Amino acid sequence: MDMSIDQLVVMSQAWIPVLLQYSGKLALAIVTLLIGWWLISKLTSKVSALMDGRKVDRALSSFIGSLASIVLKVLLIISVASMIGVETTSFIAVIGAAGLAIGLALQGSLANFAGGVLIMLFRPFKAGDFIEAQGVSGSVDYIQIFHTVLRTGDNKVVIVPNGTLSNGIITNHSRQNTRQVLYDVKLDYDADLAKAREVLLELSKDARVHQEPAPVVVVSSLGETSINLSLRMWTAAGDYWPVIFMLNESVRDRLRAEGVELAQPPRMVQMMQQGKAG
Repeated sequence: MDMSIDQLVVMSQAWIPVLLQYSGKLALAIVTLLIGWWLISKLTSKVSALMDGRKVDRALSSFIGSLASIVLKVLLIISVASMIGVETTSFIAVIGAAGLAIGLALQGSLANFAGGVLIMLFRPFKAGDFIEAQGVSGSVDYIQIFHTVLRTGDNKVVIVPNGTLSNGIITNHSRQNTRQVLYDVKLDYDADLAKAREVLLELSKDARVHQEPAPVVVVSSLGETSINLSLRMWTAAGDYWPVIFMLNESVRDRLRAEGVELAQPPRMVQMMQQGKAG
């Protein structure tokens, strides 16, 4: 029994200096861990609220919040471990090597993910917009983390990787509420320009055409075999193509009814001239 007490005294004399040496560091590390954990939770909540405020996709918002939380907490744990004297150099090197290997293996996917983040943050287009990009055009069905789904006019589904989409030229036909129709008509040089202008302005009184600013007809250019008139007017973005189709169906017949002749294609003019010469 006396031997056990002596051993206990010896052990306490050996451990007490160690505890005194590390107790301060341990207490500071625990406090740092608790405060850091709380701050990370607050920060990720703020980031999620900011993305929700900018109407970022909820799935992406949740993913980014979780990813940021995990990364920050890992860094916090490493920092706390170093505070109490744990050697973290090798641990950091292993994490770095693993991250590099994963990054190289998923290079394309990471580029698409980064592109998806940029698209959802800066919103060059949204679901329902009609866009042209990467040689395809269609209405945006879904904006997902790695790719964007377009639906073409003939109901085909086109999947475009976000990496190439975010780095290319995007034409958004739906971004503005209105679009200007520029409709060109080629008339014979002997045609009555005043009558042609009257016919085109009459067609511009369609209910889908905005009358403010007022439609105008101008001589846009003088070609070798034609005078080129341009009807310029504004419509709602959704009425752009219906108005174009209406003009395609009506302009020729209305001009002919008023005795205004359209210009013949250059090849046809050349053939007619050769026929007269023969």
